[in-house]
Amino acid sequence: MLIVEDNALNIKLFCDLLAAHGHEPEAVTDSRLALEAAQNFSPDLVITDIQLPHVSGLELIRLIRADEKLKEVPIMAVTAYASVGDEERIRGAGAESYVTKPISVARFVQEVDSLLARKEPVGEHALHP
Repeated sequence: MLIVEDNALNIKLFCDLLAAHGHEPEAVTDSRLALEAAQNFSPDLVITDIQLPHVSGLELIRLIRADEKLKEVPIMAVTAYASVGDEERIRGAGAESYVTKPISVARFVQEVDSLLARKEPVGEHALHP
């Protein structure tokens, strides 16, 4: 899983939660490096902040959706944006899930599990290196 987040405390929280649930998180703190990181290891899920310096989370989502190799990777936006229209704008860019900060640990884990369950082919047990 790729986590794109510029806040060290959030990275630690997300990585700890994901590792505790059997996932292998990789964190990128500079959004300018996120697309290349995703292309290099083809994550099962991308979790991105929206308010990032350099390349915004919205722009990153659009870049991932435009990439032939990554366009099917589920994306969860984790953001402090909670105004009217923000969820629609974020989902419109291509995110399947939208979780507001401060996060609910239970909701975060539930959303990750839900996105991964939708990604797995039915009746197959795909091996992930």
